[in-house]
Amino acid sequence: MQVVKFKANGAPVTLYLHEDHDRLAAHKTRPALIICAGGCYRWLSPREKDPAALAFAAMGYQTLLLEYSTGERASALRPLHELAETVRIVRERAKEWHIEPQHVGVLGFSAGGHLAASLGVLWHELGLGEACRPDALVLSYPVITTGEFAHRESAELVTGGDPALRAMLSLENHVTAHMPPTFVWHCTGDESVPVENTLLLTTAMQRMGVPYECHLFSGGAHGISVCTQEVETPNAACAAWLGLCRTWLNDRFQFTP
Repeated sequence: MQVVKFKANGAPVTLYLHEDHDRLAAHKTRPALIICAGGCYRWLSPREKDPAALAFAAMGYQTLLLEYSTGERASALRPLHELAETVRIVRERAKEWHIEPQHVGVLGFSAGGHLAASLGVLWHELGLGEACRPDALVLSYPVITTGEFAHRESAELVTGGDPALRAMLSLENHVTAHMPPTFVWHCTGDESVPVENTLLLTTAMQRMGVPYECHLFSGGAHGISVCTQEVETPNAACAAWLGLCRTWLNDRFQFTP
C-alpha cells in the first residue's frame, strides 16, 4: 500500500492507496472514503484517524484522512470548504489514484460527522457544485444540531458565535432531496452527543425522501470509533456497525472486494 500526501485548501490529507497491478484485474478502480475524525472542532481524535482508515482500507477502499482546521480556525466554514476541495481533488485525480469518481464517500465521527453531514446537506444551498458532492455519507455518532440537543463546544467553535452560521449549521433544518444517501449509527447511552442528534437528522431525511440506513445501539458511549482494544473502547455489540456499514457501502457502490 502506498501513502500519498497532499493539501486541500491548505489542509493536510493522507491517502492510503491500493496500487494497481496488471495481474489483479478485478479492481482497476475502487471506491474512496474520506475520513473526518471527531474532537469537538477543537482537535482531531487519534482513535478516529488511522484505525478507521486502515479498517476500511482492509475492506478494499482507497481511504483518505483529512486534517481539517480546528480551534479558532474552525469557524467561517473553513473545514467545510477543505472537505469540499478534498472531494473535488479526489475526483480530479481519480484515474491516477485508481478511484471510481462516482463512488466517493465521506465518513465522519462526532464533530467530523457534523462536517461530513454539513457538506452533504449544504453543498447545493452553498453552490459548491456537483464535483464537491459526496456520493454517500457515513455518520458515526454525529453532531447534527446547534439547538436544544447541541454539543455546545462543537457548536461554538464551528460557528465562532455567529448567529447566522449557528442557524445554517443546525443541519436538521436544511435537509433537502439533494442530500446523498446516508448510513448513520449512534449509541443510546451517548452522554456527550445525545442520540437525539441522529433522530433529528433521520426524521428530516425521512421527510425529504433521502435514502438512509440507521442503527442505534443500546447503551454504548461516545467516541468508540472501531470499538477495538487498539482504540481502548472494545465493544463487541457496537463493533457490528463496521460490518453493517461495509454491506451498505458495497451495495451502494456495487463493489465486490
